[in-house]
Amino acid sequence: MLHRFIPLFMLGIGVFVLVQVLMPLISFKIWETFVYSQQNITLVSPTSDSKSVLGVSVETRNNFPVITSNNKRATPASYETFNIAIPSIKLEGAEVFVDSNTFDNHLSHLPGSALPGEKGNVFISGHSSLPQFFRQDNYKAIFSKLPDIKKGDLIVVTAGGQKFEYIVKGLTIVNPMETWVINPPDEAGRYLTLMTCVPPGLNTKRLTVLAKLKGF
Repeated sequence: MLHRFIPLFMLGIGVFVLVQVLMPLISFKIWETFVYSQQNITLVSPTSDSKSVLGVSVETRNNFPVITSNNKRATPASYETFNIAIPSIKLEGAEVFVDSNTFDNHLSHLPGSALPGEKGNVFISGHSSLPQFFRQDNYKAIFSKLPDIKKGDLIVVTAGGQKFEYIVKGLTIVNPMETWVINPPDEAGRYLTLMTCVPPGLNTKRLTVLAKLKGF
């Protein structure tokens, strides 16, 4: 009798796994169709030599395109890490390594990009996976809930003993090779950009979230 139930049991497991994978993808496509269109913005003009940002390139690691930088800042940062929190998606105290091109075990702050509070663009990258794997300490899926961010949401950065509050201006989906997203929309503003892969569990596109320092 037992051997009759084994195929049904295995089929049930297969269906369960398939649903766990497909539901986030379906939810993302619904979000992209009905929500993203209301929130997307143009960060900067992609026509302005967008493929050749000085000191920045796209490096392929295990078939995974990653934006990297060899830029050095004139004055080294006074701290090696800082933290970000996004209350609207229940992300608290995620650790960001300053001037880092790797983000397997933490979030990375692109070398040479602005530091928190400075003019320019604080550019932070992190992994995303299926939302079911989101945990505060799981940096493989730490940014999996970024599509849930909305215009007006708060991003709190704590760096060097100071707190900086950024207000989300909008979201943009781009191709992995588009390095122009690291540029600030203007020269005078103080911005922050978060970047991760989409759709959930895949790395075919990049989602960027642009925020501006409160009061600037």
